[in-house]
Amino acid sequence: MWCSTSDRCLRDLVASDFDHYIAHLAADGCCRRSIANVVKALRSFVRFAGGRGWCGEHLAEAIEGPRVYSDESLLMGPPWSDVERLIRSADTDRPRDVRGRPILMLLAIYGLRVGEVKQLRLEDVDWEQDLLHVRRVKRRKVQSYPLVASVGAAIARYLREIRPASKRRELFLGLNAPHGPLSQGAVRHLVAIGLKQVGARTTRFGPHSLRHACAGRLAAEGLSLKEIGDHLGHRGVSATRVYAKVNLVALREVAAFDLGGLR
Repeated sequence: MWCSTSDRCLRDLVASDFDHYIAHLAADGCCRRSIANVVKALRSFVRFAGGRGWCGEHLAEAIEGPRVYSDESLLMGPPWSDVERLIRSADTDRPRDVRGRPILMLLAIYGLRVGEVKQLRLEDVDWEQDLLHVRRVKRRKVQSYPLVASVGAAIARYLREIRPASKRRELFLGLNAPHGPLSQGAVRHLVAIGLKQVGARTTRFGPHSLRHACAGRLAAEGLSLKEIGDHLGHRGVSATRVYAKVNLVALREVAAFDLGGLR
């Protein structure tokens, strides 16, 4: 399409034409990573076309895209004070909030992934030993945590007041009949709406942003990468470095916040 609007055909293209096209993408609002992906595909096509004689044989080697650095697009979670306000905002008598509050706490305090919240079963909450058993998605093993009193209280209220009578063993069920397992879309909606309503200072509003916020809080408290990785269920320290990188950007800001009673 760009070639047609610029009145050029493939056989006539030279290296500077690709430079102009890349500049056009940037001016049109494409980020560097998206442009890099376009350039990669474009280079492959031009290399193929050159082999067929449709354009210069070595033209593909002249196509240069923007440099993309490892982990440069990692997203920073909201400050912990915003997470506190998010959880407090769900402390109401509305059924959706009574179910949503423990979900938000599991995402933020334990740093669980959406799939891990969905997989929680009634027997994973060990009330006698005050433990929470989590089936880690990536490690494919069960990890046990101390059951934080405030989280336990929120789960207990949900079970006592809201969860419908059901033979299903999943901890969280839909609010409406037929009361199937909690969907990922419902969790995403819960977090996104909540973060926006409290005016959270973040560029992304998905559940994973709360996992980043959890890692940032732990780093601000002085925990090591190994300790943070253990808490988040990482298999190695390298997986935790991406969260530490995000935290360093806002470490001074996060460290100034009072963690309140959400520990």
